[in-house]
This record gives sequence, structure tokens and C-alpha cells, in this order.
Amino acid sequence: MMETVILPLVLGIIEGLTEFLPVSSTGHLLLAGHFLGFESEGRTFEVVIQLGAVLAVLSVYAAKIWQVFSTAPSSAESRRFILAVLLAFLPAVFVGVLARDFIKGVLFESPRLIASMLILGGIVLLFVDRLALKPRFDRVEDIPVWRAVMIGCIQCLAMVPGVSRSGATIVGALALGASKRAAAEFSFFLAMPTMAGAFAYDLYKSWDSLSTDAVTQIGIGFVAAFISAVFVVKGLLGYVSRHGYALFGWWRIIVGTAALAALWAGF
Repeated sequence: MMETVILPLVLGIIEGLTEFLPVSSTGHLLLAGHFLGFESEGRTFEVVIQLGAVLAVLSVYAAKIWQVFSTAPSSAESRRFILAVLLAFLPAVFVGVLARDFIKGVLFESPRLIASMLILGGIVLLFVDRLALKPRFDRVEDIPVWRAVMIGCIQCLAMVPGVSRSGATIVGALALGASKRAAAEFSFFLAMPTMAGAFAYDLYKSWDSLSTDAVTQIGIGFVAAFISAVFVVKGLLGYVSRHGYALFGWWRIIVGTAALAALWAGF
């Protein structure tokens, strides 16, 4: 019961609450799993339940997504935005496919590395948040294609657990001229193909080795991630527009430091 239902439920909630915050959902999942004694088969659970968070974005942004695609035949801006997101997605495909075994077999099994990346990423986030950057792009649709591709390359840093996919893309977007709101929104849109692709590829590679219990765990975590992520997506843009990202930087530092202390203590 604990291993099959309770822990996947708790971890699914953690995934949904942290996926779109710049705090590294995968880092939180892996550290929580380490300290709670949860280890999924082939580390597939931690990757696949991210699709629940993707569906949360789709549900919240359904009207905007429909507007972009429905106007694409007549709107150059819509076509450019679709192209920007798709091209920004490609670097993660290349790196993810080539480095999958190393990422899951080595990096996912290094809790000290994850905790250290949480701390380092928190320091970077605090530094960037305090810079007097003058945004050049207030709307997500205004981000040029070449800058979007650069953000996509920066996203690849998040292959290291603890770095944070949303954190990397947000910091990259801010540094490249996006406003705080546009940076967060572009991170949402880029998450959709990136995480859907990770879900499909990892499930394809792991399906034959998954037990019935593992599929049950994934299903529970998936639903929990979807429900909890809906609340985060709805509230995050308003929060960062008013307050920035400092809270998340401090959160990363506190969690990373606490995790390192626990690991050094033998937990």
C-alpha cells in the first residue's frame, strides 16, 4: 500500500507543485525518493509522470494554444511563434536521446550532485533576479526565433537533475531580454513538446520492463501531478510579475543545504 499508492501519490503532488517552478521537480523527486526509500523501476516513474504536468499547461492554456494554431495560416506572428518553440525544443531531443543512459544511470543516482545543483542554481537565480535587466520582449510571442533557440540550448543544462528545466529556460530568457512574465510563459510553452517527448521516448524504451505495480504507481503519480500542477500554472505568472524569482532561489538553497546535511549525516 505504502509503496504502491501513498508514496507515488506524495511524489506526484511534489512533481506537480514543482515542475513549473524554477526549483527542479526532478531533483525534488529524486531526493524525496531517496529519503523516503522509493526507487522506481528504471527511474521511469520520475520521467513519465511529468506528462501530467504537461496536460495541466494544456488545460490552462487551451484557448491560447487554439488561437495560435487557428490563426497560423493567416498570421505571420503565430507561425513564427510555433517555429520558435519547435526549434527551441530540438536541442533537448538531441541531447536527451544521446545521453539518456548516462543521465538515468549515473546522474539520477547521485543525490549529492542533485543537492549541490539545487544550491548552485539558487545562487544563480538570486543573482539574475537582482540584475537591473531591461526587458526587450514583454510578450512571449515577441521573442525572436534565434533567441528561442538559444533558450532551448540552455534548457539542455537541465539534463543534470537539480538544475531545473524551468529554471534554466527562465534564466536564459531573462538574460536574453524577456520580461519576467514572458520568460515564465515561454518556459510553459517549451515544456509541452519537451516533456511530452521525454514521456513518449522513456515509456517506449522502458515499457517491456515495467511491472503491473510500476504502471499503477505511474498512473497515481500522473493524476496527482496533473491536479497539483494546475494550481501552480494558474498562480505563477501573476506571482513572478509582482515579486520575481528570489523566493525560489532561497527555497533551492534551503532544500539543497538540508539534503546535503542529511546525506552527510548518513541518511
